[in-house]
Amino acid sequence: MSEALLKHPRLISLEGGEGAGKSSALTAIRELLHSHGHEVVLTREPGGTPFAEQIRELLLSPQQEVLAPETELLLMFASRAQHVREVVRPALQRGAFVVSDRFTDSSYAYQADGRGLDRGLIEELERKVVGIKPGLTLLLDLDVRVGRARANGRDLWPDRIESEQDDFFERVREGFRKRAMAEPERFRVIDASQTPVAVGASVSAAVAQWLEVST
Repeated sequence: MSEALLKHPRLISLEGGEGAGKSSALTAIRELLHSHGHEVVLTREPGGTPFAEQIRELLLSPQQEVLAPETELLLMFASRAQHVREVVRPALQRGAFVVSDRFTDSSYAYQADGRGLDRGLIEELERKVVGIKPGLTLLLDLDVRVGRARANGRDLWPDRIESEQDDFFERVREGFRKRAMAEPERFRVIDASQTPVAVGASVSAAVAQWLEVST
């Protein structure tokens, strides 16, 4: 795969911490794109293909053995490589929009900022293994304690990452916010403390504006 990192206008990613309301936002994006006559492929990371979903299970299931941060990172990119090859690139090549619940920005936030891994390693993996980045990234930004309260009310059994402590998620949130500040042309930051309806409206407005300038 080429090491050139292509920013694709029909690849849209949705990022944010735990409990930010990404599911409702994904529905709003799909409905807006459908209303404009576009084919939409909704997908997620880690996961998105049968094999990548098996890796997701390894990553998120509570383990008796503690995963090394490097193991977590490489599993994430193994899943992402399969996802990009089998789902993302074929859909983009046939003219569809791909809307992904998380993409490589999550690795920077969770594994670099959250776990303390070398950002340069992630950049190299992104270039050599993924080779593509979203044209538009919507960051659902939410106070960590509010997001965790939402997630705890939703999930009876938190997964391995959801079981981390607040300080980990504070670092993740700050990592996402730093990336948004560094790439304002790609990111749109959405206040996820709003009601789901208001978040959906904000997300739809951001995507509609993006369509005007990118298509």
